[in-house]
Amino acid sequence: MSPQQIPVVVLSGFLGSGKTTLLNHLLRTARGTRIGVMVNDFGSIEIDAMTVAGQVGSTVSLGNGCLCCAVDAGELDTYLEILTRPSSRLDVIVIEASGLAEPQELIRMLLASDNERIVYGGLVQVVDAAEFDATRARHPETDRHLALADLVVVNKSDRVPEDGLRRVRRSVTGLADRAAVVDAAYGRVDPELLFDRAARPEDDLVGGSQLSFEDLYAEAYDAAHDHTGHPHALYDTVSFTSDVPLHPRRLMDFLDSRPEGLYRIKGFVDFGEGDAANRYAVHAVGRFLRFYPRPWASGEPRLTQLVLIGSGTDGDALREALAGCVTAGPDDRPEDRHMWGVLRYVPGPGDEDPEDVPAEDALQDV
Repeated sequence: MSPQQIPVVVLSGFLGSGKTTLLNHLLRTARGTRIGVMVNDFGSIEIDAMTVAGQVGSTVSLGNGCLCCAVDAGELDTYLEILTRPSSRLDVIVIEASGLAEPQELIRMLLASDNERIVYGGLVQVVDAAEFDATRARHPETDRHLALADLVVVNKSDRVPEDGLRRVRRSVTGLADRAAVVDAAYGRVDPELLFDRAARPEDDLVGGSQLSFEDLYAEAYDAAHDHTGHPHALYDTVSFTSDVPLHPRRLMDFLDSRPEGLYRIKGFVDFGEGDAANRYAVHAVGRFLRFYPRPWASGEPRLTQLVLIGSGTDGDALREALAGCVTAGPDDRPEDRHMWGVLRYVPGPGDEDPEDVPAEDALQDV
């Protein structure tokens, strides 16, 4: 059985934008999801009322199932090998880039990695709403970084007036191509926007589950930090199910032109006579896409089941567009050539198929 690939999310942004605050928020609210963290500015990571201190080359357990490593860029593969070992049992890896790092180079290194247990999980760029204009003036490369992003978090949105926030958001949206753009204060974004939460066994217990120390810690943290009135990053989730196969050419037309703000797509597709032997797991992050074919299990219902996650998207329009991808009968059968667009995004023989839920994604056009 092929191992499940672990998504690797790159968290970037200039000094003071709030990357570490956002990362600490993810760790505090992981609720059962085991996160591997790779950071340059090691001494700034604080979790569970503890400041992690160490030198480059250190690995520290954060006590909630998560691990933290301090690395130089040249050590990336070494520590990815450590974090992806089955004994680590991690669900996702987040790389917090140094405030002066080039995210494009980190992405290239991830895609060039020989580690078959990872898959690119997208670039999250954090910007400081209150200092956005000054940051662009000091760092003209800001525009280039935003153009690469799959998700932009406009942080410290509580520190600017509403009209100023609208202006910053318009500027960011114009620079970030089709990336999803969300507002946040104190880095408080829902982890589900970045990665799938891991299901815990007790989640399925009838009548609820026993409250863990991690739950108590998260509740105590929220109680100690009154966030009433603080805006949280909001996102939209759209589900689509069809028991009629999808036409591969029309689905690829939809994916190639997916609207601004649509950040993640995950699920399974039935292409019917396009490939009757396989169902196709699909996962997209931003503009990046990958399909994983796997034979249908005996007796498995032949359904297309997709979940789309974004910000500011039109759910009804997305469902209507996907409904337009459904085959319309015998005269609408796909031809072999119609699958070519899908097969462009299927990993080669050396890549692994992530079992169960696929993780995000291969990167193109960088």
